[in-house]
Amino acid sequence: MDDPWADSGPGDRLPARPRRNGEGRGRGDDQQDRGREGGSWDGGGGGFERVPPQDLDAEQSVLGGMLLSKDAIADVVEVLKGHDFYRPSHETIYQAILDLYAKGEPADPITVGAELTRRGEISKVGGASYLHTLVQSVPTAANAEYYAEIVHERAVLRRLVAAGTKITQMGYAADGDVDEIVNSAQAEIYAVTEQRTSEDYLPLGDIMEGALDEIEAIGSRSGQMSGVPTGFTDLDSLTNGLHPGQMIVIAARPAMGKSTLALDFARACSIKSNLPSVIFSLEMGRNEIAMRLLSAEARVALHHMRSGTMTDDDWTRLARRMPDVSAAPLYIDDSPNLSMMEIRAKCRRLKQRNDLSLVVIDYLQLMQSGGSRRPESRQQEVSDMSRNLKLLAKELEVPVIALSQLNRGPEQRTDKKPMVSDLRESGSIEQDADMVILLHREDAYEKESPRAGEADLIVAKHRNGPTATITVAFQGHYSRFVDMANT
Repeated sequence: MDDPWADSGPGDRLPARPRRNGEGRGRGDDQQDRGREGGSWDGGGGGFERVPPQDLDAEQSVLGGMLLSKDAIADVVEVLKGHDFYRPSHETIYQAILDLYAKGEPADPITVGAELTRRGEISKVGGASYLHTLVQSVPTAANAEYYAEIVHERAVLRRLVAAGTKITQMGYAADGDVDEIVNSAQAEIYAVTEQRTSEDYLPLGDIMEGALDEIEAIGSRSGQMSGVPTGFTDLDSLTNGLHPGQMIVIAARPAMGKSTLALDFARACSIKSNLPSVIFSLEMGRNEIAMRLLSAEARVALHHMRSGTMTDDDWTRLARRMPDVSAAPLYIDDSPNLSMMEIRAKCRRLKQRNDLSLVVIDYLQLMQSGGSRRPESRQQEVSDMSRNLKLLAKELEVPVIALSQLNRGPEQRTDKKPMVSDLRESGSIEQDADMVILLHREDAYEKESPRAGEADLIVAKHRNGPTATITVAFQGHYSRFVDMANT
């Protein structure tokens, strides 16, 4: 039915066979195939142009199966998008079938032909007779999902070819910083592997369906949390967990417990809920982090571990919790001088291989931009990194927690309480963050405070909900914060 040379994959080195005018073209072929700017001999001795990966037989069989069975439509729609078709006329037919199916109307050669006629597109697909040809070409509608997988695989290969071409062009153009070019190249490949080649914009009507689905899904959980849990009951009630695409900033003055709180979030994610998370620690080494995690989980005093004075009870509790801690999908990277480029590359790899659910960076002011061009100022550099972390959260669809230092503003106030304006070196951190949690402990300033052992998690910014101050207990000897009810 179709040109056998057109089925060659990107690894084959066979040229496309020259096609005479009109050869091999049938009804429905009057529109140029997607991605084919060449495909025929140039006639001038310049050689052949490759035909992008595709399988027109599979495309016709998919559409034929959908025209025969509404069950096939339900199967195919889970696999294919309209832009996965190589031939634009096939995408037009596919979209007409889906539109009829969505309205609960039958989708067969007659009704689809009528719909395309109403739209003025019937001639673009080769006429009504081509729809009947599609039905006759399919061996059985039961295999429609399998045919759809073939079409989808060819589409991924075409996107890979396009990404490779774009990367080649970027390399030859050498326009900009080398690290930025490498980062852009990685993003191109990541977009292919994650099939994230969607339209840049969508009409509100198309977006509303997804929003309603999310609302219904939340309702079906009967109020259960939809995001990554933090481990703190009141905070989870306020935020409904940490959500994909969010950038969360935990900020405090030095020695207030920022790293401890971030580890608590990671423990709740990976040890309690078995969701993969990663900690990029630019301050503590991996062994120190592991000791803190064990101390918090086993309730063994951290100074006992460090001083070698653990009791038999300590060892028993440690042995009891060790298997769960060891099996947790929690990854720790304590590489020094990590740049934003390196963090993005590592997170992409973890997302692909382990379905990453949470990223923790400790802490923002210790990061480096990584580019060869020096920023105008340290404030500009921190602003750029803050923005890149927000973009990372959106790209990977995971919550990203960034720890940040506060300036000396709290120490100049009577109550010592921090404010969002105290964020150090950059006002853009507040702007980029979806949530800002300010950590405050009165006993850090006044040892005899009546609130000794208490800490305030001040949710000073919450883009998707209310703000509040949540009081928790600080158990420094166990290197953890806990709900007040658990003290």
